[in-house]
Amino acid sequence: MKKTIKILVSILLVLVIGAGLFLFRPVSWGSGPAPENAEPVDAVVIGGGIMSVTLATYLQELEPTWNVHLFERMDGVALESSNGWNNAGTGHSGFAELNYTPEQADGSIATTQAVKIAESFEVSRQFWSHEVHQGRLGTPSDFINPTPHMSFVWGDENIEYLRKRREALIKNPLFYGMQYTTDPEQIRQWAPLVMEGRDPNQKVAATYMPLGTDVNFGVITNQLTRSLQRSPNFHLELSHEVRGLRQNRDKTWNVTVRDLKTGQDRTIKSKFVFIGAGGASLKLLQMSRIPEAKNYAGFPVGGQFLAFDAPGVTGRHDVKLYGKAEAGSPPMSVPHLDARRLDGRDVMLFGPFALQSTKFLKKGSWTDLFSSVYYNNILPMLRVGSENLELVKYLGEQATLTDAQRQAELVKYYPTAKRSDWRLITAGQRVQIIKRDPEKGSVLQFGTEIVTDKDGTIAALLGASPGASTSPGIMLDVLAKAFPEQVAGAWKPRLQAMVPSYGLKLNTDASLTNDIRRMTSQTLNLPYLDVPESVTPAAPARSATAPAARGRNMNAEQQAL
Repeated sequence: MKKTIKILVSILLVLVIGAGLFLFRPVSWGSGPAPENAEPVDAVVIGGGIMSVTLATYLQELEPTWNVHLFERMDGVALESSNGWNNAGTGHSGFAELNYTPEQADGSIATTQAVKIAESFEVSRQFWSHEVHQGRLGTPSDFINPTPHMSFVWGDENIEYLRKRREALIKNPLFYGMQYTTDPEQIRQWAPLVMEGRDPNQKVAATYMPLGTDVNFGVITNQLTRSLQRSPNFHLELSHEVRGLRQNRDKTWNVTVRDLKTGQDRTIKSKFVFIGAGGASLKLLQMSRIPEAKNYAGFPVGGQFLAFDAPGVTGRHDVKLYGKAEAGSPPMSVPHLDARRLDGRDVMLFGPFALQSTKFLKKGSWTDLFSSVYYNNILPMLRVGSENLELVKYLGEQATLTDAQRQAELVKYYPTAKRSDWRLITAGQRVQIIKRDPEKGSVLQFGTEIVTDKDGTIAALLGASPGASTSPGIMLDVLAKAFPEQVAGAWKPRLQAMVPSYGLKLNTDASLTNDIRRMTSQTLNLPYLDVPESVTPAAPARSATAPAARGRNMNAEQQAL
């Protein structure tokens, strides 16, 4: 007996020592080779997705003489989350996403988040319009197409919620033109596949917004990259992975990269670093060793969709239709039946179905999650996990879904669908933020977040949705945090030329909304509705917090996939 106890104690001691060594290990090993450049370049941008390329485009237009290097580990840009097949392609405007407008305890509808996202997408439309005029983006229909946005629900409680939601939203200029109906025949005209074969006794309701869009962020990324490459001051280095980040005493950064084709390492010195590497951003932020990095951990979630290619199906569905997460489901389970334009053809996607994985990138490693765990974030991760058992259970259930179970979910929105109509595809990988909040403690956050050091010499983008859809607005925030003096000074008129509403709020001014939307609609070949001057924004609801049943860390305003 004593021998057994001694063995168990020894094993426990070894495990404790091993855990300690693992959690307190260095975030990086060695310093890499000496910098190849004595004079630092102006900016290093990490990652070849829409965020990094958008930031590089801003910098090139604001400071054409700046020397900018972009490093991407893949052999092309937009091959991870920005690729059209790896996201829903929704031009997120809050038109259809019901989780952006939670119902409050008093029955009112919180519209603050939906309005914020709608404002941000108007910035995207302006930026892309500017790039079309500059010749950096080509034919608009290659990357953005009119695609009405619908919300669709059934059941008395959900129908009443949708009615109240529409009434609250249409008081805002940005949501003028949204239609509502409980008439099955009208819904059939908007989305025939959703109504055909449905029980005629089922009560249904829908909203319809003709100003919605479908966006191919991969096309935007590739076109902007080709434009950037026309400048001798921009350097795109593919198949290069950042392996080290170390700050110098003069606040510059040594960025060590490995050529994945030759295995050679080199170091480049830079005045500013932006980490826009999608799921890999957290690990790179940790590698920087700035104090702010200690406040974050990551929770990876993958996604799968059912893809339809047959013209007989895709030709009869031309909307993006969002449903409501069923009772007890986390916000990432919001179902949608999306009309898409990918690779030059019409496609329809249904999902998302969550995918359990420890990878931080679709083409990452199963060790990604474990390699991001350190002494300073292990407790927040465990705490968030214990407080979100509903989410853990949901992911476990999703991991064991069969095709028959996916089909059962599909027919709730497409009643006559056949199993032979679709194929299962794996979309992009997302890493949700686990953040140490001074007031709330550790929280699971389903949005995007910009993390910078106190000097503004490095910035990292963490999180997911609405992500790519609002990338121009997010990158404006990066510029404001990293280059506050330039943004407030010499850059301001140039930014206003790119984004005419810069510094203003469209939703507070119907006339301004009309001017901006008319301009972007003409450039991007999108539908336009004139907002009457009498439409004034509604007073925001008290807060946009999730219903209490969700749990303290379940942020129902954001969409994970």
